[in-house]
Amino acid sequence: MRKDNILSEKKLDTLLIAVSLIFVVSVVVCLYVMPEKSQQIANIIFTFFTDAFGSMTLLFAFFGILLLVGVSFSKYGKIKLGEEEPEYSTFKWVAMMISCGLGSATVYWAFMEWAYYIGTPGLGIEAGSQLAFEMSVSYTMFHWGFSAWTLYALAGVPIAYHFHVRKNKGLSLSGIISAITGLKQEGVICRVVDVLFIFICFGGLSITLGVSVPLVTEIFCNVVGIEPSFIMNLFIIVVLSVLYSFSSYIGLKKGMAKLSDWNVKMVIAFMIGIVVLGPTLFIINNTTQSLGLMLHNFIPMSFFTDSIGKSGFPEAWTIFYWLYWITYAPFTGIFIAKVSKGRTIRSVVANTLISGSVGCFAFFGVLGGLSLHRQINNIIDVVGMLNNGKSNAAVVDVLRSLPMGSVFMIIFCVITLLFLATTLDGAAFTMATTSTKGLKNDEEPHPVLRLFWCIMLALVPLTMILINANLNTIKTCAIITAVPIIFIMLIMLIGWLRWMIKDYGKQK
Repeated sequence: MRKDNILSEKKLDTLLIAVSLIFVVSVVVCLYVMPEKSQQIANIIFTFFTDAFGSMTLLFAFFGILLLVGVSFSKYGKIKLGEEEPEYSTFKWVAMMISCGLGSATVYWAFMEWAYYIGTPGLGIEAGSQLAFEMSVSYTMFHWGFSAWTLYALAGVPIAYHFHVRKNKGLSLSGIISAITGLKQEGVICRVVDVLFIFICFGGLSITLGVSVPLVTEIFCNVVGIEPSFIMNLFIIVVLSVLYSFSSYIGLKKGMAKLSDWNVKMVIAFMIGIVVLGPTLFIINNTTQSLGLMLHNFIPMSFFTDSIGKSGFPEAWTIFYWLYWITYAPFTGIFIAKVSKGRTIRSVVANTLISGSVGCFAFFGVLGGLSLHRQINNIIDVVGMLNNGKSNAAVVDVLRSLPMGSVFMIIFCVITLLFLATTLDGAAFTMATTSTKGLKNDEEPHPVLRLFWCIMLALVPLTMILINANLNTIKTCAIITAVPIIFIMLIMLIGWLRWMIKDYGKQK
């Protein structure tokens, strides 16, 4: 048996695992015992954080783009992350990063997010106006585009440099913080960093599962003609858990790489089918227009705080989204670092920012365009259904409006489950690396440890659904951790830049 496949007491960080689980269980218990009080406290905290740190968050995302683009076009962009050749083909590499970074909630928001913006548009646009409709899909592209993927790369590239170029031990946030600052990885500060990391993984993925599983359940039940129920939610989660647990156990190359490959190919086929069988010209024209409007308004969107109008749009959407992406950034960044061995910094930045964004632009353009077409042609009142709390039913109706609607609904369910499986697989992998002491460059966390985190990642969201926990409260719990993560990422970025200047500054 290989040395790196031995799950030894020496390598297993039992203290971190125990403290993290106690922390997560305590939050779940509070949500169950005091649901209304928890919601009130969450609303107060959410308002405070989005008000106090809103402008800082917007500036961090925007100037992060400039930093990554600047480094990529400089001599430092040629730095290779490790001497080895890339482990994965370019398509599989891109597919894995997209599948890990997006998550299944994407498929819900691609259909529905534009509808939220009709009544509460950004940039001071009049609600319900023609411009509100024109900018609706543009804003979805903005929120899921360059800035979101930048936040992933701002975590991924420094961690990749730390692990592949500097050859430092520990594929974790505390590992890179320790290497940069000299703090002991067993010390209190680094311990807190790792507990925060584990907590935000649970918080972020609970939101994703909380949105996605009921949607898949409703669509699946609609196809087979039965009523949605908690038992069906449980069935979906069990199927999902078996899928991603098996994928995680057999490893990245045999598991997630193949799942991601199948998923992206199926998504491409799904979108082509909608374009061909749906309102083809409208989807193409609206996607083109929406992309143009997003690019034209990118800077105003990036800095919009609405300090005069005080509509609450930036806090509820843009600032929330950037903070939400930041909660995903650590585990997505660790995953990006692991699968990018042998790539250059320039290629990692280009893949993350361009491939991820273009994939979202196409996905939101096609699915959002179909849904928008049904609204403006009075085929389905998507906005009205959303306002009446029937957003999942609206997605079902939009899919049913297509020729062979039932087939599209089944494919939709499979895609959603694959997105969930790859996201959870990536999260379980990064949580296993964090809870493995002194992981070296050529090592992977033990399969049993990955399997353990897979089970935990399924049990916590399932408990949330069972107790009917308010997703807004869970959302706030995750957002609270995003602000300290910004400061952790700033330390990582400063340390990374210093390392590069020291290691390659004299080279031409």
